Amino acid sequence: MLTVDYDRLGVEPGDRVLDIGAGFGRHAFESFRRGAVSVACDLGTDELRACNATFAAMAEAGEAPPHAHAASVQGSTLALPFTDGCFDRVIASEVLEHVPDDRAALAELFRVLRPNGTLAVTVPAWLAESVCWKLDAAYHWPAAAGGHVRIYSRTVLRARLREAGFVPGASHHAHGLHTPYWWLKCAVGLEHDDHRVVAAYHRLLVRDITTGARSTRWAGRMLDPLIGKSLVMYATRPGRAPAPAGAASARAQPPCG
Repeated sequence: MLTVDYDRLGVEPGDRVLDIGAGFGRHAFESFRRGAVSVACDLGTDELRACNATFAAMAEAGEAPPHAHAASVQGSTLALPFTDGCFDRVIASEVLEHVPDDRAALAELFRVLRPNGTLAVTVPAWLAESVCWKLDAAYHWPAAAGGHVRIYSRTVLRARLREAGFVPGASHHAHGLHTPYWWLKCAVGLEHDDHRVVAAYHRLLVRDITTGARSTRWAGRMLDPLIGKSLVMYATRPGRAPAPAGAASARAQPPCG
């Protein structure tokens, strides 16, 4: 279940793509599938082990082109273990709302993205998030336990990107079908996964993810612009792109560090 639109991000075979805060790697796997040099970066060791196992399984099953590469790297958004301008594309999906110093995090993303490279940032959308915060304080507190520390509006996120040096571009909402689920969870208490209404809605979401039923996909497309759970924004780092000579062969190597 992807949040980022890869066509808008512009991922091409051979691109170096960083998925920061990758978790269990859904976006990193799609980059690998598209023939990129895909790097999943996260603080969690369990998550990175799972990413490595899936990368290996994908390669063995032929789900990625032979020229694609993949790696998992432990690192913090505030101090990325990569050289300047290392990546052609960067994805930060549902990360910034967890970081106390989001300006410092965006500065790091700017640093590791090459000039003319593209960034995709996703954060919880203002409406969906605001309702969750009002319904259950446990949803966003404490920050030390991985809670959300701020709510972004489209205007605020665009301003943060500009402050970091990016040129913000298009934006959209995603996962509108998921927002009622989180509202229900917050209404009954996050710990009550077994609540019959919450459990029933969860089964609906699982069926949508696993079968791609036309009815739920249609409902999701209708709900996305109204109550989408995620706000997705794309941006570029301005500047002169690297010289094309030798770029393809250089990008086809394992990730820089």
